Amino acid sequence: MDRKPDEVSGGISVSAAQAARDLRVTVSRLRRRIREVARDDDLTPPQVSALTLVGKHGVATASALASAEGVRPQSMAATLAALEQRGLVRRSPDPDDGRRQLVTLTDSGRRRLEGDRQVREEWLARTLQDRYTEAERRTLLEAFSLLERLTRP
Repeated sequence: MDRKPDEVSGGISVSAAQAARDLRVTVSRLRRRIREVARDDDLTPPQVSALTLVGKHGVATASALASAEGVRPQSMAATLAALEQRGLVRRSPDPDDGRRQLVTLTDSGRRRLEGDRQVREEWLARTLQDRYTEAERRTLLEAFSLLERLTRP
């Protein structure tokens, strides 16, 4: 099979392969850094993740949360028990199926998520302000509009 000098394999250009690698690595590092900014040592990473999921879903069953997180239902039950003990989530019987429990955020859980989100956004805005020029920030904005295409089906 003849490969063009600017192809890695399968018709993928060297620049596309390099961009994919760089994007994956950079996004992973940025996600890790953003998580560190708002990390409160009183919650474990699985607890933070479950709390965030409940916040996104509004109301969810423990089994749906376990499935979304890729963990055993027993592990999710322990995580939710710890969050409930801290007053961040509420578990109540499902009116349609008494064997299941519905999980929702408490007001305290909602405030916690919103506070974490605000801290992360402020850190990111401040870091962009401090480390990039206006021209560089405009370049980033242009790049984000291009990257948005990756999120489309």
